[in-house]
Amino acid sequence: MAVQVAVCGPRECTETEWQQAHETGALLAARGAVVICGGYGGVMAAAAEGARANGGLVIGILSGADRTGANPHLSVVIPTGLGEARNAIIVRAADAVIVIGGSWGTLSEVALAKRRGDVPVVQLGGWQVIGSDDYPVPGILQATTPEEALALTGLWP
Repeated sequence: MAVQVAVCGPRECTETEWQQAHETGALLAARGAVVICGGYGGVMAAAAEGARANGGLVIGILSGADRTGANPHLSVVIPTGLGEARNAIIVRAADAVIVIGGSWGTLSEVALAKRRGDVPVVQLGGWQVIGSDDYPVPGILQATTPEEALALTGLWP
């Protein structure tokens, strides 16, 4: 069974986040991983494009009830009609979660993945979650490059 990695990030992203997501998708495809994302624009579209351009399989789990707005780089489109609750499906289906950039929806995916407890969560840029003790919340691995993000998942030697 193929490794499945969720790439999460905002629908509106910076050029740097787009480049990082595109490279992350390409690297995942090169390793034979299935990319799971929210299926819309921004980081999701960049990761999907990077993966598909390198022969990868990309599954988009949409918040809407139909395929409206799905990015064209998806291999499989799954409309859920669940709104933001679809974030739970994205992280539940993943062997690792890579977060690029930050938005409220992305933060919910981080929280859901950490709540799950058995999946590595790697953050590349974006927000840093600080606890009540003024220190970063433990367990969110910080990467500075897409290559480092994949290495921190622990899924490949």
